[in-house]
Amino acid sequence: MTDTATADAKLRVLIVEDDPAQRTGLTQLVAGWGYAANSAPDGEAALAQIAQAPPDVILSDLVMPKMGGLDLLRALRQQEHNITVLILTAQGTVDTAVEAIQLGAYDYVAKPIDPQRLRILLNQVSERHARQQEVTVLRRQLRDHGRFGTMIGTSVAMRQVYQLIEQAAPTGASVLITGESGTGKELVAQTLHRLSPRAPRPFVPINCAAIPEALLESELFGHEKGAFTGAITRRQGSFELADRGTVFLDEVAEMTPATQAKLLRVLQERVVRPVGGDRDRAIDIRIIAATNIVPLDAVRQGRLREDLYYRLNVFAVQLPPLRERLDDLPLLAQAFVTEFARELGKAVVGVSEEALAVLQAHRWPGNVRELRNVMERATIVARDRFIVPADLAGFGATLGGDHPARSAAPSPQNAGTPRPQHPELPEQASMNAPGLLSPGMTVDEAERQLITITLAHTGGNKTKAAAMLGISLKTLHNKLAREAAKPPTNQS
Repeated sequence: MTDTATADAKLRVLIVEDDPAQRTGLTQLVAGWGYAANSAPDGEAALAQIAQAPPDVILSDLVMPKMGGLDLLRALRQQEHNITVLILTAQGTVDTAVEAIQLGAYDYVAKPIDPQRLRILLNQVSERHARQQEVTVLRRQLRDHGRFGTMIGTSVAMRQVYQLIEQAAPTGASVLITGESGTGKELVAQTLHRLSPRAPRPFVPINCAAIPEALLESELFGHEKGAFTGAITRRQGSFELADRGTVFLDEVAEMTPATQAKLLRVLQERVVRPVGGDRDRAIDIRIIAATNIVPLDAVRQGRLREDLYYRLNVFAVQLPPLRERLDDLPLLAQAFVTEFARELGKAVVGVSEEALAVLQAHRWPGNVRELRNVMERATIVARDRFIVPADLAGFGATLGGDHPARSAAPSPQNAGTPRPQHPELPEQASMNAPGLLSPGMTVDEAERQLITITLAHTGGNKTKAAAMLGISLKTLHNKLAREAAKPPTNQS
């Protein structure tokens, strides 16, 4: 983190030192680096200050009259303060400093103090504090608005994802994100980077499936001048460009076995060798990978090296498909409408209840990405303040159409399969399509049968059924109410 960033953070530092000259010198030194610095002559005075205004960091001498550094640490532990403590220790008390770390101190600084080491430690603490603050903000955002950074949703499945992100982000461990196409794997990778110590450094995404095989190796590892035709200058690859940052490898199973072997070496040895090069270059990167296929299936099929899989899968984050977290759909739809209305200058403010019913009846094979596209078009064509079913009609078979993950409505070919029953119609009203009309059937009975099979086809979704029947939703409700009020027929 830069000095400017450190200064902007304005961390509050409390210097606890019994020697007046050292206390004054340290306070001036720390304040000169841009921190808000205060001081106290011993642990008791420090606790009194903490009760009034808790600092972010305490820089405390180990041996002091009245209350020393260890007793101060114990008191802070009992009071459950979330304050980072750095211990100042003389040459003969290193063992005691180790005990202080066991009590919860972040680190120790030996006297006489090396200003450069102290400044580095305070920078580290500042970055750590910034990450903790970011997590706190994200948790508050989730509680108040159903968002976790750029991710949206409060379902149990998504809360489990957020928890994994919080656990994995502060570490340098590799992460493997799995999930169907369109579930938001890159958003997870971005959030992991944002909450990590590498946040100030580059985040470099690479879609392994979108780059031709002949170019992917050069894209990742770089190349030397003259390595191949057209290589007129040396070019750094993504791994070098992301030094001290994060590389996100999307669709990692699409790499060739040879490139996967080279990636494994990067993970194991932390070096890269450019195409056409004769020496390695050390790098410091974190690798986050993603795939939309089941990783173990890819291993069994020979598409993903087993040793690479285990190297990448230190932390595993599995994203649920949208159809398994439909509780989040209203939040997602509203967020997209708000975004596109702002971009397009439209007065659309939300999604009607009837339109939400249409959206929730769909199986979303394209997941959140598909929903985003649907809401963009709906916002464009909307003529009112709220999205209504008519604004979704242009998608035809896309919305409400059959999908492998969805139970198909019965057809003449599977006429023996029981149809779903609608609770507002008598059970005997359900008929298979081939017998829908017959000579002598009244118009009312034909209409009754048509409504029944249409509702069965839409899974009981009245909004979609009304649209398919060419009547208003209110008319359909009236017809259902009249039908439900009729006495059951005698079928002896």
